[in-house]
Amino acid sequence: MATSAGIAVITGAGSGIGRATALALYADGFSVVLAGRRREMLEETATIAKATPPRMLVVPTDVTDPTSIASLFDTITAAYGRIDLLFNNAGTSTRNIPIEDLTLEQWSNVVAVNLTGAFLCARHAFRMMKNQRPRGGRIINNGSVSAHVPRRNSTAYAATKHALTGLTRSLSLDGREYDIACGQIDIGNAATARNEDTARGRLQASGKVEPEARIDVNDVARGVAYMASLSLEANVQFMTVMATKMPYIGRG
Repeated sequence: MATSAGIAVITGAGSGIGRATALALYADGFSVVLAGRRREMLEETATIAKATPPRMLVVPTDVTDPTSIASLFDTITAAYGRIDLLFNNAGTSTRNIPIEDLTLEQWSNVVAVNLTGAFLCARHAFRMMKNQRPRGGRIINNGSVSAHVPRRNSTAYAATKHALTGLTRSLSLDGREYDIACGQIDIGNAATARNEDTARGRLQASGKVEPEARIDVNDVARGVAYMASLSLEANVQFMTVMATKMPYIGRG
């Protein structure tokens, strides 16, 4: 059932970066599994692509639920028998909440989506890639420039993105002997519905609120597609794709 490019799984595929990447990988010949919480958004992605199974498969998935993730990978196994690419893209954040006001529930939700969800998906993918024939595959984690430099009042998001870098490095090391490559794309100010406030004004390190430049999600998708296009003998360990004029270099 696989195409020459292989089987790609994308979490958070119903909108934004996930949707743009799904369309880019589909255009490059991948069969694409769309995972995300909202079935209607996933189906909209498939409609835009004008794709049907087995080239594109809609699998509603909650990455905070281990049972839901297990069901996703059971579906992948039944439909294709293998996985060639996992893009751990699902993510969430709190907005401008000082640490003294951040609740345990808010913290735990960000950790569950950004870190634990990525770990659970990677664990399933790693197990499949290790045992399938031909062996191996690629895992790409959606980091952030916040994995390097945090914003003000973003404790949970910055902490999980820094931790995701550790997950990426560990998977990259442990995957070597099994032909599993793992890299991370660190994104700065992609123009998604979730960060429209960035264009209006975000709190800067100086304490001022200022608008920031953003980039089209397709610029990010092309970065992921490039990483995915490499042979397993090559790996982009870390890629940063960001708005040229955003206050990242030197922010703080």
